[in-house]
Amino acid sequence: MNKKLMIGALATVTLLMAACGNSEANTKQESKSGNKALVVSTFGLSEDIVKKDVIAPFEKTNDAKVTLEVGNSADRYTKLLNNPNAGIDVIELAQANATQGEKEGLFEKVTEKEVPNIKDLTAGAKEVYESGAGIPIAVNSVGIVYNKEKVGKEITSWDDLWASDLKGKISVPDISTTAGPLMLYIASDHAGTDITTDKGKAAFNAMKELKPNVVKTYSKSSDLANMFQSGEIDVAVVADFAVDIIQGASKEATYVVPESGTYANFNTINIPKSSKNKELAYTFVNERISEESQKTKAVSLNEGPTNSKVVLDEKQASNKTYGKVADRAKTVDFSFINDNLSDWVDQWNRTMNQ
Repeated sequence: MNKKLMIGALATVTLLMAACGNSEANTKQESKSGNKALVVSTFGLSEDIVKKDVIAPFEKTNDAKVTLEVGNSADRYTKLLNNPNAGIDVIELAQANATQGEKEGLFEKVTEKEVPNIKDLTAGAKEVYESGAGIPIAVNSVGIVYNKEKVGKEITSWDDLWASDLKGKISVPDISTTAGPLMLYIASDHAGTDITTDKGKAAFNAMKELKPNVVKTYSKSSDLANMFQSGEIDVAVVADFAVDIIQGASKEATYVVPESGTYANFNTINIPKSSKNKELAYTFVNERISEESQKTKAVSLNEGPTNSKVVLDEKQASNKTYGKVADRAKTVDFSFINDNLSDWVDQWNRTMNQ
């Protein structure tokens, strides 16, 4: 599988397609209005909330006009890779795509000099930033959601997923989703092996052991919610941003993040080297990771904040990678994941989808 196909394989649960774009004509028209113009490529999920909570305040404060290009991370990344001069000033991507973009040399190296709020990033977010994957704007992690009444017991650890009494009751994220590789990390931990030492061999052996318990893999959180609602499954491994959707469909669903820890995925923001509006782009990025903006989106979009100054109450922190959950959420090396993804997809299909 070539590099571009490999990138496309890591489409994520949360990154939904949307039918909004930014034509060259529109960009020019907005520039003629007298406002400073900025083109931002971002996720298509909850576009109305993004416009209200992120874009509108920025436009007002900076006398600017922002044009959004929305869609899933993999498609937008591939578009930029194929045409770096597409007119994008700022791009928000899943960590895997941002990591690959840094490797391809697509992005500016942004420092605290241009974006002072970098100093306020959480420890995990700083680790990702220092890896070169961009500046984290949101964090999510994986946990276990289950119907305690139907399961008949509490599930408290990842190892509980391998219990024989859960045969035919579990769904796990497909390898093609952002959470898919994180599931392999969990399986490798169950096998007692650091996944980076054997490139996933022990993880796939553990997945073979888990397979009798897995009735179906999933690619969309909406599919997972439907499976819970219909009673097709009673347990699932899920990214925390989808928990509200599942609990909305099945009020009996309980969410737990094992005390042993979890794995985190960050969405990051970057400035393409080809950006024509770098100064305004720096301002946008700085405001995007500000305490105020991060707090607002944590509440309205259920995103784990990456600014260490953000304080959430118990209700606001529910089902987020925040506080004690964030403290035990381990970062992963998406360069390692990207390098092995092609082989992992093949092994996954042979192991889980046959």
